[in-house]
Amino acid sequence: MKEIKTDTKEIISKERMIGLFEKNREGLFMTDSEFMSRIRKDAMERFRELGFPTTKLEEWKNTDLKASLEKGYGYYLHPVIDVDVQKVFHCNIPHLDTAIIAQLNGWYVSKDVPLMELGNGMILGSLAEAFKEYPRIIEKYYGKYADFTSSGLTALNTAFAQDGIFIYVPDNVSSQKTIQMVNVIHHPESIFLQSRNLIILGKNSRISLVHCDDSYNQQASFANIVTEVFIGENASLDHYKLQNMNNDSTLISSVYFNLEQAANLESHFISFNGGLLRNNTRILFNGKGGTANVRGLYLMDRKQHIDNHVFVDHANPECTSSELFKGILDENASGVFNGHVLVRRNAQKTNAYQGNKNILLTDTARVNSKPFLEIYADDVKCSHGSATGQLDSEAMFYLRQRGISEENARMLLMYAFANEVISKISIEPLRLRIEDMVKKRLRGELSVCEHCVLHCNTPERPLEFDIDVTKI
Repeated sequence: MKEIKTDTKEIISKERMIGLFEKNREGLFMTDSEFMSRIRKDAMERFRELGFPTTKLEEWKNTDLKASLEKGYGYYLHPVIDVDVQKVFHCNIPHLDTAIIAQLNGWYVSKDVPLMELGNGMILGSLAEAFKEYPRIIEKYYGKYADFTSSGLTALNTAFAQDGIFIYVPDNVSSQKTIQMVNVIHHPESIFLQSRNLIILGKNSRISLVHCDDSYNQQASFANIVTEVFIGENASLDHYKLQNMNNDSTLISSVYFNLEQAANLESHFISFNGGLLRNNTRILFNGKGGTANVRGLYLMDRKQHIDNHVFVDHANPECTSSELFKGILDENASGVFNGHVLVRRNAQKTNAYQGNKNILLTDTARVNSKPFLEIYADDVKCSHGSATGQLDSEAMFYLRQRGISEENARMLLMYAFANEVISKISIEPLRLRIEDMVKKRLRGELSVCEHCVLHCNTPERPLEFDIDVTKI
């Protein structure tokens, strides 16, 4: 599609976004239903009140967006596609067979059709097309879980959202093929983009979903992405969020999970690179007997910054949640973990665990960790813990005494630390690929694009540690 630029390259501010909304109101509302028009208006009114988050807010005191917003970006209200899509969206994970659904610069792209309805009733494709083709489904689920009343960024996304990924899985359907959602940013100049994803799993359904965010070049970008996920009664989602962005990128990823009765969620957040990454994860137990296991691994260096915020709302009884986030930070990198578990008064027999562990490889790397429990029920089992420190000197000594070089001893200890999260990846080809990428990242060999999990075009060369295992 021909590129249509609708705004100049300027800093991002509340005033600019309000002006852009008013200036382009006719285009934004052109194909909207009455439902969509109302939700856009309400969201923009809320953004007028909240604006962009600042460090004055408790949840943002350790992550400052000011420098990111002031870089200057172009904003587009039409698709920006200026590359060979087939070359960009090339999955080269050995033995992993996926159905790839792709976005470029926040817009859905497809060489076939914008929306596919499969024989088992599954629907995959463009959210913009779903707005038109399946309005009843949209009105039932869209905007019901992403609460824009308490988040200025979610409100902004809701006001402007035009396209993204739509996945609908009917009752009693299990997909044997992993679905891979790919969001690639590739543009010759700095851009600000907002995309919206809606994922719906009906009763007793089951899918595996790999959700990837990537940069294809080194241009600055600011992405504000919102994903709503409905997991129906006794349904199961195996979810993987992979991030490999350039050092001039800012990515705000807000994922809202709604779990109905006896629903199950396994979620992994793996962050390899990014200038500023913020993962807002919200989990609501909207029925009893649900289970949510959320794990994260982040490997940061240079001046990279990552912020993982996880809020788990135990609104119903007999639910179990577990969080484990682990990070390795080098040079001047910084990280934040904020885990908040709320156990409401009627949520008896709740089990909840939070854990955050970090390794700092330099004196200039830093982490702010705040696991937090808020409990109003009495029949519960809840715990949390946090630990940050250097590599274990005794373990280093043990390995060195067995003839292992200092460099390889460090690699082994760091990989063993990370493997507690990696080993929980249930898709074997993906786990093996992530293992290889983590090894490369720890050696400083993994760069954006060159070894990306989505579109690496280099020959496969598994990384091996130069270690005589007989000496361990």
